[in-house]
Amino acid sequence: MNLHQFKFVQEAVRRNLNLTETAKALHTSQPGVSKAIIELEDELGIDIFARHGKRIKRITEPGEHVLRSIDIILREVRNLKRIGEQFSAQDTGTLSIATTHTQARYVLPQPVAKLRQEYPQVNISLHQGSPAQVAKMLLDDVADVGIATESLAQYEDLITLPCYEWQHMIIMPAQHPLASLERIRLEDLASHPIVTYHPSFTGRNRIDAAFATRGLKPNVVLDAIDSDVIKTYVQLGMGVGIVAQMAVEEQGVGPDLVSRPAGYLFGNNLARVAFKRGAYMRHYVLRLAELLSPRLSKDLITKALAGDAERYEL
Repeated sequence: MNLHQFKFVQEAVRRNLNLTETAKALHTSQPGVSKAIIELEDELGIDIFARHGKRIKRITEPGEHVLRSIDIILREVRNLKRIGEQFSAQDTGTLSIATTHTQARYVLPQPVAKLRQEYPQVNISLHQGSPAQVAKMLLDDVADVGIATESLAQYEDLITLPCYEWQHMIIMPAQHPLASLERIRLEDLASHPIVTYHPSFTGRNRIDAAFATRGLKPNVVLDAIDSDVIKTYVQLGMGVGIVAQMAVEEQGVGPDLVSRPAGYLFGNNLARVAFKRGAYMRHYVLRLAELLSPRLSKDLITKALAGDAERYEL
């Protein structure tokens, strides 16, 4: 057995058992992939995949056990490469970060700039996507570290740690009727058009849950993934905006707009930093985590990666 066979099996599962797509992804031929998998099955004395004719249909029960072992083996091979890179290249390399637009725009700039000052030969690769896409990039080894508010804690193969808490802010034109209220209620918001985040981004689930709990249906006339886009449409009079606290604190609300804290309406949100379970962390990856939050020391992250992340909640 060899690493090529392991990679073919792992990639076949990632490609939903489509060997043609597997071969394309690995820059080889479909017959070559099929032959390598069959040779591995013959050597192990089991079927990793159940077939109908020549077509792979599903993973067998012993195949599930084989896949878990393959994942561990290939993960450790990647770790060996990272160890070699770290100690041979010293403070050089590429740090890949997967995150949402809000984190990339408002949270990451200063920590990334500080990291570059400390490690000038480390290049930064920033991948933006939805929280689910952030998790997938970590699991697929596209990224070293992920940062998002939603979803990351739901994945068994990710170690996630709390980074910081934040709340939503209500923004509106200074002359808007809600701007004169001392304390805005959910009922007040429900009576006006709302401009806020897409349902899968930046704590939108908390917003929807708050209205649903009160039996209210918000009139969301526009949703977006970009806080600046939300501000723009609020300035144009399309509705009251609900945005992340970071977007207001870092850049302000813009001309002729005012903001009000909304944590008492929607609760606090928890941004989390995530790593793939068992992955070897180069020291500049750990340093970025430290720059993101004073709670995230190298020692804490190392212990969490060893298997006890649940102890490190806020």
